[in-house]
Amino acid sequence: MGSDEVAIKVENLGKCYRLGVKEEVQDSLGAIVIDLLKSPIKNYRKYRSLYNFDDIDLEQTANILWALQDVSFEIGCGQKVGIIGGNGAGKSTLLKILSRITPPSSGSAKIQGRVSSLLEVGTGFHQELTGRDNVYLNGTILGMKKKEIDKKFDEIVAFSGVEKFLETPVKRYSSGMKVRLAFAVAAHLEPDILIVDEVLAVGDSAFQQKCLNKMEDVGKSGRTVLFVSHNMGAVVQLCERGLWLENGRLKLDGNVDVVASSYLNSGTQGHSIWNAKDKNLHKTNVLMLGARVIDQISKIPKAATEFDNPLELEIVYEVKRENRNIAILFRIADAQGNIIFLSRDTDTTDWSGRLRQKGTYISACKMPSFLKPGRYYVSIGAYEGRGLMDTYENVLTFDISSVGCTVNPERKGIIMPFLEWKVNLQSDKAKDPLFEAG
Repeated sequence: MGSDEVAIKVENLGKCYRLGVKEEVQDSLGAIVIDLLKSPIKNYRKYRSLYNFDDIDLEQTANILWALQDVSFEIGCGQKVGIIGGNGAGKSTLLKILSRITPPSSGSAKIQGRVSSLLEVGTGFHQELTGRDNVYLNGTILGMKKKEIDKKFDEIVAFSGVEKFLETPVKRYSSGMKVRLAFAVAAHLEPDILIVDEVLAVGDSAFQQKCLNKMEDVGKSGRTVLFVSHNMGAVVQLCERGLWLENGRLKLDGNVDVVASSYLNSGTQGHSIWNAKDKNLHKTNVLMLGARVIDQISKIPKAATEFDNPLELEIVYEVKRENRNIAILFRIADAQGNIIFLSRDTDTTDWSGRLRQKGTYISACKMPSFLKPGRYYVSIGAYEGRGLMDTYENVLTFDISSVGCTVNPERKGIIMPFLEWKVNLQSDKAKDPLFEAG
């Protein structure tokens, strides 16, 4: 398939479900007996109503839930696409339709090429069979021949890390072991299209990193990747395009940085841009107007980034009366509320004690790259001699992914700096007397 060909074409896709109705409870013996006699017919009609929507009255659809509605897009061969959105937005439903697990209620979804999907832990596994047997079973379900599985078998097992338990029935595996083996099979059997849902959250952080690196390799080899995750840093790093679903509809389709920032700034997750409201509320000499987190290179707002990617914080404020004792500050805290550090714009500039005249200013600071993967909260404020004047708590948030991290992201410590080390082989002739035995 050429890079300009279409791998997935979705047109006016819709999926609806009929909501359950509370059962009628009989309050007399005669009514209960009659209800039992009618139950076979009632159960058949109830079952049929769950999947047959021919009798839907468009004017009365209170018991109908549209998980997806009027969704249309095209994905080219070799594209890496991140599908984002809040819980209940329709992401998993879309992937199940693309994987042919469930049919659509309306519209169409056309797939060109072999699809490998990992939507739930142990999908396609037989609980009574061993890990070895399930590798072959799952590979066969994905459309592979035995010779192809034989060729990749050792690589699959090594990647999954379950070598010791290969002859053990899968029913005795932990959820993490199941997802490791399932992902290893799905990613190593060279599908044209790889579909991965949020199941990676089951594995430990080290294995999640291996999975993300593997999906990056799959994308670089020219195959199509669809990735659903709430980890915006991972989505931004892995994907080039983003689809934002909201309430079953496609809200935004475009560059992954733009889509992820729009989603985060919508209030569903975090914020990379903050604009002050009620600007006249604080009667102070310094008035905060806004702040944003941007990528140092592209200079665009970015509320999610990969590890060690340089970010910059900009704070916009107004000085109402000239003053020599003004300092603009910000504070970074982690998701547990631990204050990581605090910094002022007078720390490394010549503005300490310098007169700030009336006007609007921008104080910018390059963020350190020693922050561990996770979510961080930014509070900002203005300081004038006697104390804080105008402060706002947790006005910005940003996420740092473990993608690109060369060490275990769960390393102990609040921060994770990469310090400069030197390692020298010391010869016998040049021993340091300080360490010689006395």
